[in-house]
Amino acid sequence: MKRLLAPAIATLSFVALLAMPASAQTAGSPGTVFPTDRSVLPIPEPTYPHSTVLDARNATPPPRFEIKAPAKAPNVLIILIDDMGFGQSSAFGGSIAMPTVEQLANNGLRYNQFHTTALCSPTRAALLSGRNHHMNNFGSIAETATTFPGQTGQRPNSVATVAEMLRLNGYSTAHFGKNHETAAWEVSPSGPTDRWPTRQGFDKFYGFMGGETNQWAPLIYDGMTQVEPSKDPTYNFMTDMTNKAIDWMQYQKSLTPDKPFFIYFAPGATHAPHHVPKTWIDKYKGKFDQGWDKLREETLARQIKLGVVPPDTKLAPKPEAIKDWASLSPDEKKLFARQMEVFAGFGEYADTEIGRLVDAIKATGQLDNTLVFYIVGDNGASAEGGMNGLFNEMTYFNGVQESVQDILKHYDKLGGPMTYSHYAAGWAIAGDTPFTWTKQVASSYGGTRNGMVVHWPKGIAAKGEVRSQWHHVIDIVPTILEVAKLPEPTSVNGTPQTPIEGVSMAYSFAAANAPSTHTTQYFEIFGNRAIYNDGWLAGTIHRAAWETRNRRPLEQDIWELYDTRSDFSLSNDLAAKNPEKLKQLQELFLSEAVKYSVLPLDDRTLERLNPAMVGRPDLMAGRTSLTVHEGMTGMSENVFINTKNRSHTITADVDIPKGGASGVILAQAGRFGGWSLYLKDGKPTYTYNFLGLQRFTIAAKQSLPVGKSKISYEFAYDGDGVGKGGVGTLFVNGKSVATGRIDRTQCCGYSADEGADVGADEGTPVTEAYKVPFKFTGKIGAVTIELKDLKKADAEDAAEAKKAAAMKKGLSD
Repeated sequence: MKRLLAPAIATLSFVALLAMPASAQTAGSPGTVFPTDRSVLPIPEPTYPHSTVLDARNATPPPRFEIKAPAKAPNVLIILIDDMGFGQSSAFGGSIAMPTVEQLANNGLRYNQFHTTALCSPTRAALLSGRNHHMNNFGSIAETATTFPGQTGQRPNSVATVAEMLRLNGYSTAHFGKNHETAAWEVSPSGPTDRWPTRQGFDKFYGFMGGETNQWAPLIYDGMTQVEPSKDPTYNFMTDMTNKAIDWMQYQKSLTPDKPFFIYFAPGATHAPHHVPKTWIDKYKGKFDQGWDKLREETLARQIKLGVVPPDTKLAPKPEAIKDWASLSPDEKKLFARQMEVFAGFGEYADTEIGRLVDAIKATGQLDNTLVFYIVGDNGASAEGGMNGLFNEMTYFNGVQESVQDILKHYDKLGGPMTYSHYAAGWAIAGDTPFTWTKQVASSYGGTRNGMVVHWPKGIAAKGEVRSQWHHVIDIVPTILEVAKLPEPTSVNGTPQTPIEGVSMAYSFAAANAPSTHTTQYFEIFGNRAIYNDGWLAGTIHRAAWETRNRRPLEQDIWELYDTRSDFSLSNDLAAKNPEKLKQLQELFLSEAVKYSVLPLDDRTLERLNPAMVGRPDLMAGRTSLTVHEGMTGMSENVFINTKNRSHTITADVDIPKGGASGVILAQAGRFGGWSLYLKDGKPTYTYNFLGLQRFTIAAKQSLPVGKSKISYEFAYDGDGVGKGGVGTLFVNGKSVATGRIDRTQCCGYSADEGADVGADEGTPVTEAYKVPFKFTGKIGAVTIELKDLKKADAEDAAEAKKAAAMKKGLSD
């Protein structure tokens, strides 16, 4: 009996050891003691001497090695809303009812001086690592990465995520929603997959990889496996991701109730496209007819009453480009009010879904010991919709202007699956009340100040109080580590770590008046830059989100200076009155910029979308053809050959069964821009969809015969610039069967989320002539896309390569 009990006794004793404080834990076989050092991850397994006992019945087994989180370590839930400004949520005086964050705030703490980076990828990288965004190599979004350190879009191994730190310390970890932290050229089965969420510390990932997604028809991954699109006509990703998060949490707590979890819950809401069921939009009917100027005043009054801004706070000036609401036409007022109704419904819907997750955690009895960070926005409200807003956000990325009358045609459909909409910039200004600027403007609190709520009943006694300590998104990780009683790791997976650059906020939980411990912080996005130091903020507006050109060269930027201790809204520029302080802060910015790999500043925007111009890796670099096969789906524009602004051919070998065949042979993107080569009633057909605004269809009159055929589509581009038209011709077995004119093409991008598909059109349809996925009912052999105009293309590639070489030379110099 003693021999039978020995393994159980040994295991229990070792588990007890790991439950001790980190500094006191030991492990090993009887008579041997090993220290447990949590600063080196993974924690090394103890080594045991080789046994010399012949019969296991006569031997004492060593204790089982198991990593457990420190005793009573809390669960951690980070909720990150997308593109919501400081003045939009009701929890911070805004007009959008968000009951979940309000409830958490009323039972926890509101932070009214919490800051992000002013852009999504950088904020998320900094949030999950505790290091500044340039130290994560995310000086901008993944799709505009360059070869410069700080901008490569590839998080280095020396900057481990908090998910990896917690996983290696005994936590279960999961990520639901938006990623946007994986290099754009790495999002394919070819990999490398090192920077996918499940290789960055998350046991579970369910979400999308880019900066935004169609909420009605998203391209979703479960781990690294693409998920087949839902056929439910009422499907919306916000509900889907919440369901998946609840399921995972319930599994985790049912099977391992004592094991803490870390959930990173990052909806695509409320980033464009604004997609929400109509019942939520209808709740806000008429509630924004007063316009954005009056809304700013109403929001500030509520903020003062709520105590999230000082009583003497003034509205900062409105940008000159934003028209007064009173000056707008009736049609403008009608459209713009509707756009804000859609956005508000989206915000309340997202928060209500989050409430289901919080309630599910509460039902397990775990909410009291769950440290919740609810961050209301990864940057300021987005003004990327321009002065009129957008029916289809992809027009913005292709330089196509949408008029008020154009968008009014879709008035009743805004928010639904037939639109890909955004609101007018005036609402972003109102959404960032009481500040002036918006998302992308890292030099203003309008771009970087976001409301945050912390809720942890077991660890925070205060309820409904405001905390005004100055903090930044990099402070979340050290706060989690302190609360969980875990040391900052010095080595993770064999790589020495860059020290965490944030500071813990835990001191503020019980000390409303404690002085801020985060005293210096730089900001920089696309040349918009600022420095905070001991209550002072100096910065320069290099370009607003709606501006297509930078205001002036970097060296000639005009700096502003604010004393944030007495000027909460940054309404009183002191640059002229205190030039010495301004100069001091400008010098401090340069010092911090060198320290954190911010230099050289890169204010290019559209140019950075071209890999050849900035030296970013490109899977198709130098290639003039690509052969794909049936079943290859979801290939993003970053990994698929680029046919835009080029003559090209598409050739496919097909085998038609008896009775004929229909379906898509090859399609790229969908309803809001793209193209499709398909058989309709057996007839070869090609449709080009120009931004959902105009469709051009070329179709043969005869169906394909039974058996094998070769279908080709040739496009002769007009040339002489980008976005031009051309002539398309269909061939069957070398014989022309149809030809037609395509008047306009998209110059710069088809979709932020929909990919290219062989043998189907997944997501949304390129043409309403068929219903997705419209799978091909015959057999498809190889499909080859070949680019033409090679001589001209080679010259262009050589010129771009020359520019890239010059950039690299500048870096080495």
